[in-house]
Order: sequence, then C-alpha cells, then structure tokens
Amino acid sequence: MKLKLEQIQPDSESSFRLLLTPQLNEVFYWHFHPEIELVYVEAEQGIRHIGDHVSTYYGSDLALIGSNIPHLNFDYGAKTRVETVVIQFPPDYFQVKMAQVPEMGEVQALMERANSGLAFDGETKRLVGERMKLIPTLNHFDQFIELLQIFQILASSESAVSLRARPIASQQVLKQQERMARVYQYVEKHFLDKINTAQIADELSLSVPAFCRYIKKTTKLTYTDFVNQYRINYSKQLLLQDTSITACCYESGFENLSYFNRVFKRQEGISPSVFRKANLIGS
Repeated sequence: MKLKLEQIQPDSESSFRLLLTPQLNEVFYWHFHPEIELVYVEAEQGIRHIGDHVSTYYGSDLALIGSNIPHLNFDYGAKTRVETVVIQFPPDYFQVKMAQVPEMGEVQALMERANSGLAFDGETKRLVGERMKLIPTLNHFDQFIELLQIFQILASSESAVSLRARPIASQQVLKQQERMARVYQYVEKHFLDKINTAQIADELSLSVPAFCRYIKKTTKLTYTDFVNQYRINYSKQLLLQDTSITACCYESGFENLSYFNRVFKRQEGISPSVFRKANLIGS
C-alpha cells in the first residue's frame, strides 16, 4: 500500500474542481495533492484521517486540508448512505492571484492556517455544509462568488480546530505517513484478535521498543490504547443497531465486559448503556 499523488485538473470553465460523492467507501484511498481541499461530508459515521490525525465523525464533518497533506477518503468504510461535496483549488489561489486584494486578507490568513489542516464544528459546519451542497446547482460565476463567501465564513469562524497535520515536505515525512497508514490498515484487519505488539512491529520492520516509541509519538497513545480506541468506535456502531452490550463487547474485540465498560467510559465519558439510550432513535 503506497501513498498516492493525485493529479487534479480544474473543471472546464472553472478555476477549481468540484467533486460530488465519489463513492469510494470500499477503497482505502490514502493520497495527497498540491491543491487545497475543502470537504463536507454527511454520513451516519465515518473516519477523519488527515496526516497523523485520526478520529471518528458522526452525522457530518467539515475540514479544510492544506497543500500536500496526506488524507484518507472521508467515506471509507461507510456502511450507510454518504453525501460528499469536495472543492479543490490550487495552493496559490489566494496567495498569488488575489494577494493584492485587501478584502481577501482574512481568507489569505485562513489558507495559511490550513497548512496544518482545519476542522470546523457547530453552526459553521451546518451553515457551510448547506451552502456547499447548493454549489452544484449554480453557474460557474455564481459558484465562484459562493466559494468566496464560504471562505469568508470559515475565516471568521471561532470553531476552527487545527489538526496539526504535516504536509509531504521530504522523503522522511512521506515514509512516516505511509507507515501510519499501514498501522491503520493492520488494526482494521486485526482488531478482533488479541493485541500483539510484536506482530505489528514486525510488519513495520521495527523492534517492539522502536514501534512503541513511534506510535506514542505519532498518536499520543500507546498501541493498546490506539487499538482500543478503534474497538470502541466500532462498538458504537453496534450499539446504534440496538445490539446488546455484551455482544458489543465481544464483537468489538474485548474479552472482558467490565474492561469494555471501563474503556468505553474513559473514552466517551459515559457508559455504553447511556450512550445507546441517548442515541437510539425512538429511545
């Protein structure tokens, strides 16, 4: 599995590319490109994997990804309907072409912040998501104007969170990003098995101590905590299907119900039963 450089061309008669629901949920598409990307996605649940940042989103997600930052397709692994709007534009879109336009000062600053990846929540995510879904219905000129207005909303938003992702700037960084993608794929394949640090370390051609240092530095988690985080996220999908808590425990890879409850509460702040009651429709 290799990190792929995606080749992007603007749409005909447009200065950017508009991509709607690419339907790649069964494809692990770990890639990067020079273009800056604004993505809004609606799904029951999905994975946000941008650079070294890995998290789960629920309902929807809005992110601004800087130039050459590796990222996974937001619909990967989704089991339910996904709606995605992706806008990709050249990295010099504002820094060069509009550098002399004073009204674009805040937007230019936004693009600088996007160099480490940004995520947005709350009212910003809702408002921008609705506007992005309308863009395909507009002519090219109105699309451009709408995009400028969206960027101004993002630039003035107080909900922006930096993802601290690193762009591909050297072969060393590229190697680290590919290694993290291999860890993710391994965990996805083996999360039901007993945690075996020696085996994943061997897969990456690292000693166990070297792997433990790597995963801790990259994710701020131990490998056990990293796997358990994946298991808990998986268990939440089962809980939302009204699966019994005992079944959720074992079908997520845990061997002990009390340990499952303890890890779940530590990660989510509430017990599995409270989570299910709060999120099940009609409960």
